Formats: sequence, C-alpha cells, structure tokens
Amino acid sequence: MALKIKNVNEVYNMQVFTDSGDYFGDIDEAVLQGNKVAGWRIKATKNSFLTRILSGARGVIVPHQLVKAVGDIMIISKNAVPSYEEQLDEDASMDADF
Repeated sequence: MALKIKNVNEVYNMQVFTDSGDYFGDIDEAVLQGNKVAGWRIKATKNSFLTRILSGARGVIVPHQLVKAVGDIMIISKNAVPSYEEQLDEDASMDADF
C-alpha cells in the first residue's frame, strides 16, 4: 500500500471535524518545528464549535498528535476540545493575538 502524502498548501482552509462529528473550524496554518508539523492553527468560523466555545478569540492551536486523519477534511480527537476550555485562561494572550 502506497502512502499518500499531502502538501501542506493543500490543507489550508480545509474543514476540521471532531471524531464525534462536530464541525470544529477551518485550518489557518501549520505550526512547524524543524521540518515537522507540530500543530495546526484552527480558525473559528461561522457555525463552528470553536465559535460557540471561544469568546472573542479567533482560533486555537491543535497539537498534531490529536489529528486522527487528513483527507478531504481533517479529523481531530474529541479529547482536544475540553483542553481548550482549560487553556483559554492560560493562553488567552496567544489566542487573542491570533
């Protein structure tokens, strides 16, 4: 079986869903460390789960290890969602600048 590799440019503005089926937001950019993707900056869009849970912030960063699949959409672990609410107070300045 051949491994299908996506160019990072192909995922910009891709829709992101949780593995429980909730629309989470859209990919804004990749967060790189060295030559590897460390995370994904997800922007809160109209009718997204992020818009409902974030007040004023425009998005969050999802660590790459929480990504379950990338194809026509990106699927992330639903375990990522509660951690954002806990991190909002700690990372508010980073998210607000986003």
